[in-house]
Amino acid sequence: MTVEVQVEAVQVAEEPVKVAAVEVEKAVEEVKCEKDESKPKMVEKSSSYREESNTLSDLKEHEKKALNDFKTKLEEAILGNTLFKKDEKKACAKKPSNEDEKKEECEKVADKKEECEEEKKTNAGPEEKPDECSKPDECAKPEETEENEQKQPEEEVVVDKDISIWGVPLLPGKGDDGTNVVLLKFLRAREFKVNDALEMLKKTLQWRKEFKIDSILDEEFETDLASAAYMSGVGREGHPICYNIFGVLDNEEIYEKTLATEEKREQFLRWRVQLMERGIQNLDFKADGINSLVQINDLKNSPGASKKEVRAAVNKAVALLQDNYPEFVAKNIFINVPFWYFAFHSLLSPFLTQRTRSKLVFARSSKVTETLLKYIPIQEIPIQYGGIKRENDFEFSVSDGEATELVIKAGSTETIEIATPEAGTTFIWDLMVQGWEVNYSEEFVPADENSYTMIIQKGKKMSSDEAPVRKTFKNNEAGKIVLTVENCSGKKKKVFYRYKVKKACF
Repeated sequence: MTVEVQVEAVQVAEEPVKVAAVEVEKAVEEVKCEKDESKPKMVEKSSSYREESNTLSDLKEHEKKALNDFKTKLEEAILGNTLFKKDEKKACAKKPSNEDEKKEECEKVADKKEECEEEKKTNAGPEEKPDECSKPDECAKPEETEENEQKQPEEEVVVDKDISIWGVPLLPGKGDDGTNVVLLKFLRAREFKVNDALEMLKKTLQWRKEFKIDSILDEEFETDLASAAYMSGVGREGHPICYNIFGVLDNEEIYEKTLATEEKREQFLRWRVQLMERGIQNLDFKADGINSLVQINDLKNSPGASKKEVRAAVNKAVALLQDNYPEFVAKNIFINVPFWYFAFHSLLSPFLTQRTRSKLVFARSSKVTETLLKYIPIQEIPIQYGGIKRENDFEFSVSDGEATELVIKAGSTETIEIATPEAGTTFIWDLMVQGWEVNYSEEFVPADENSYTMIIQKGKKMSSDEAPVRKTFKNNEAGKIVLTVENCSGKKKKVFYRYKVKKACF
């Protein structure tokens, strides 16, 4: 249920009753599973951000047993060539299906025999054998033809022992570390029911074959779709982050370019699957590695009721992701969620499994930055969500490390000093205060007492909706840059900053 909630959250703004009914129906099914003591219990909810362990020693006994059974059945399916649906063999000749057809077939054979007898009498010569016919196959009885067909050797079955998914070999006998990781995803998606997990894997493999996944990474799509969903940065635990911006699809111009026709909606579907495949390329598929993504779902300005085609396309995409990419989400974070939705969710929460609840996070508009900071470092959060990450930033990169965090108590003032020992040095800095509501100023203080202090940014009251500060300054003499933050509010504030020094070239 980790992925399907995305659609429900989008639809909930327009059809709360319909969505509630769907959720409750699914919730009731989950409750039935939890009440069945014969079934394994759900994973306990934990405040930890880490995904469930794939290390064999960390698995419970029933999970280990299920994994071993799954591997055994999967190996049998691969070696027995039963993973995929077999194509129906085309018959060389149509066999009679009823008595009338059989009679008609016999009459045709009788006619052929008469032709053969005439041919033998006419063509028989001194060197020819009169009992031979030039069309023996046509004169053969139906029973004889069937007998000959049965005697023909069957086609040799080719077993694909190198079959893989997401670059991970599926044949357990190969001993690849990633095989257990992949199989555990399918097992967890089906609550460690081996037969259900195997059936899900078979359907996924069949879908990937029909959808032509092998070539999807090389396909090109409308650039306008890039703003609707994209991969950007990593979370605090190293998980790649995928942003889904539903409001973009409500833009009329983008809608016309990307979703207005059935053909474009199919392209949208392939584009979204391609994005998922690209995100998966960043995963480790190792027992102690990063094996899932973080999903950020922005519900601001989600498509209205008039955009039925948009909702249908999104629903279809989510359904494919849910059915064919099990347990690939470590956290599913919904931001800019309507206030009333929290009350709605609280009614459903008791019916959700613990595994599902542990992955879902909801944040109102006023809590977006605060919520994201729990899971994502400030330098990886885009500026539109209160972070300091800028698109196509040529000044700062991942190699520059994390930003520095500073806590300022209520009613107090803190200063940040950046030394500038050499003249002609260029300094670049980012600064952001969570929630702002502070006084902020910037100045350059020369080392020479006879020189004058230079004001870079005079004191300014920063409102709560201020964007992060990005400044560049080049000094003409030695000194220091002083950034001053005065907390005027009645609660403590967090300040995040980073800077880079570009020395002068002579």
